[in-house]
Amino acid sequence: MRKILVVIDMQNDFIDGALGTEEAVRIVGAVKEKIGTYPQNDVYVTMDTHTEDYMNTQEGKYLPVPHCIRGTQGWEIRPEIEALLGSAHRYEKPTFGSTGLAADLTVLAAKEEIELELIGLCTDICVVSNALLLKAFMPEVKITVDASCCAGVTPEKHEAALETMRSCQIQITGV
Repeated sequence: MRKILVVIDMQNDFIDGALGTEEAVRIVGAVKEKIGTYPQNDVYVTMDTHTEDYMNTQEGKYLPVPHCIRGTQGWEIRPEIEALLGSAHRYEKPTFGSTGLAADLTVLAAKEEIELELIGLCTDICVVSNALLLKAFMPEVKITVDASCCAGVTPEKHEAALETMRSCQIQITGV
């Protein structure tokens, strides 16, 4: 059984930038430790990626805080995490979930047995979106989310997202 780690949006803007939180800052060390337990080839990374016209998008109208604009420091993966990623698979995504990631992992799951573990930011937006998307693409693949390596927009929303994922047969660890 091959275990795959999916690192969701560990970018500066979500840690201590435009949309950062104390909870996000606190998980950086745990995320680094978790990444270190996987071979680089078994690590898949998503990056929230917007363009200068972000404020004109639907997301920009609902969340009018420019963030993760391609090429900015806020868009970059946290340096100490980036240093661990090396040849990890990367996916830029203009929205919450990555269909490219789901498609590629579905192809991998057709070739060999895999399990997925998700970590990152934000639990209640991009982590839950990717977890549910991956579950929809691969209903028989075991998917786990390590809550100790995730942070939500608020602690309450973090907990609500974890409960939503539990309800959809996604395993929650690290609580």
